[in-house]
Amino acid sequence: MVRSDMLAFRVESHLKQALEQAARADGRSVSNLVERILVEWLTANGHLDKPAAAPGQKRRGRGTT
Repeated sequence: MVRSDMLAFRVESHLKQALEQAARADGRSVSNLVERILVEWLTANGHLDKPAAAPGQKRRGRGTT
């Protein structure tokens, strides 16, 4: 398992509540959801190369659908 860096920041209560609700609905932790959002935004805006597999998604093996 690769160790990741820690990032802490403050958000308004309504944003935190929305993140918690969205994470629960998607079966993710808040941290995982925030990372996924960041990766998608950074990739879409040219700040990050496209990842081989998005965070939280398993790669599909050969011959699987």
